[in-house]
Amino acid sequence: MPKLLFATASPYSAKVRMSAAYAGIALEAIPTNTGDEPELLLKNNPLGKIPVLLTDEGESLFDSRAITQYLNRISKNALFPRNPAKRLEAERLEALADGICDCLLAHVYERRFRPEEIVHQPWLDKQWKKVTRALDSLEASPPKLPKKITTGQIALRACLGYLELRFPGKWERGHTKLRRWVKRFDEKFPELAPYTPR
Repeated sequence: MPKLLFATASPYSAKVRMSAAYAGIALEAIPTNTGDEPELLLKNNPLGKIPVLLTDEGESLFDSRAITQYLNRISKNALFPRNPAKRLEAERLEALADGICDCLLAHVYERRFRPEEIVHQPWLDKQWKKVTRALDSLEASPPKLPKKITTGQIALRACLGYLELRFPGKWERGHTKLRRWVKRFDEKFPELAPYTPR
């Protein structure tokens, strides 16, 4: 069984775990604290980042998008459409959701690792503007939630779950459609709820 080095709060880990569950691929989940720099992590990803997928063939894959592409291949396209235009749409949504998470993590790390007196507020403001622009764009045209979803929708659910976890009360205003979208997603795909960031 493939192994996944992950953290429960990581939106990228959540996306991979949700994608695997949706595609029917069983994974052995190994909780991993990147701050401890465990040997298993560094041996399989010199960047020391999660998630990392360890395949049954002894390969290691890292970067969540590389992993979702791999999961799509071994599941015979359970996560991305074969149609080129629809596939591009799914990949674009995944990239947008991951990009939002990149900005959010910049926020978290700036406050977690810098002394308060040297936290660079203009940098945080710039990152939050990117988040707001992206959320406003999604609010204007929320992705559909058909019976068969893609990693694009899964990535967005993981992203919004990370917002709920780390930024409660700071993103919801003006994003009522996205909040409804989260509720509908969870109602339609309750089996994925255990993997959202927590």
